[in-house]
Amino acid sequence: MEDEIARVLGGTDAVVEPLTHNPLNAVTGGIWRVRRGSRSAVLKVLTRRKEGGTGWGHSDDPRHWNYWRREADVYADGLPGLWAGSGLAAPKLLELVERDDGDLALWTEDVAGRPGTTWDLGRHTLFGHQLGLAQGAAGQVERPWSSRSFLRDYLGSKPVPYELLEDDAVWRHPLVAENFPPGLRGELVRLHRDREEFLAVLESLPRALCHLDVWPSNVIDRDGESVLVDWAFAGDGALGEDVGNHIPDSVFDLFLPAALLPALDAAVHGAYVRGLRDSGWRGDERLVRLAVCASAVKYDFLTPLMLARAGETQLDYGGATPVDAARRFRERGEALMFLAGWADEARRLAEAVRLP
Repeated sequence: MEDEIARVLGGTDAVVEPLTHNPLNAVTGGIWRVRRGSRSAVLKVLTRRKEGGTGWGHSDDPRHWNYWRREADVYADGLPGLWAGSGLAAPKLLELVERDDGDLALWTEDVAGRPGTTWDLGRHTLFGHQLGLAQGAAGQVERPWSSRSFLRDYLGSKPVPYELLEDDAVWRHPLVAENFPPGLRGELVRLHRDREEFLAVLESLPRALCHLDVWPSNVIDRDGESVLVDWAFAGDGALGEDVGNHIPDSVFDLFLPAALLPALDAAVHGAYVRGLRDSGWRGDERLVRLAVCASAVKYDFLTPLMLARAGETQLDYGGATPVDAARRFRERGEALMFLAGWADEARRLAEAVRLP
């Protein structure tokens, strides 16, 4: 790696700092910030030699949701440049190295700015407008390595104990019984029952180039510009699907309180639609709202996993630090009930626009 550091930073006397990421994903060999003096860069190693966690295996299929080299292809292609002028960007590619061991070393600029995990409602709203501008202008984009059927395949890859939704004993666990809102169980059973219908609806809606992993940990404010990182899942999605991921994920990992979800939804969705209109998009807004609300199905897996792990120490993203278990279950329970409302709204919208 020393020759790579020398080319990127001008010398080898560098300090290497590991960065938080999902260690279960077999595609990610690691992510580091590499500093030399006043200069720094981010190194991400893409691999197919790592044994990942269950449900996180790599694929050699360029259409697969976890195609191992997609992020390198995104940068080599300059795909994020299609969103130029919207206020959305990706880090600048500094070096892409095909290593002798078969791994790919992806060197990008170290973006200085305010991470999305610290944003207030106003900054999330600006991001929604920028995302609308970007996706409205670029429209549907096709590449040989773009992911297809991402949400269906992502959900199908996870071994999830859905039978726990019907298990009275786990619902009596104090962490669950004392923190999940009344009526949530019935709503989540219904969402799981209707999963195929929601996926079919999402697949029938207007398409766009989507990042497909938009959440606060993957976006940085750089003087008003929103810089998106981690393009590993990028590809075909429904117009509005990225919004339907960003809003709930702002709460599930405790970045914002669940009580803000109605205001966050109204602000970000409204700004997104304004961005679409400002880009020249002239489609049916109901179809965009349907995509946002139907995206609730992505979280079909979450409750059974929470039920299965109710007796375990609750850890943050990356698995390094414990979090308050009661707070996590309380906040996620409220957020899941909010998504049940999204699901009901999606059912009504699908009928109104005459989708099956």
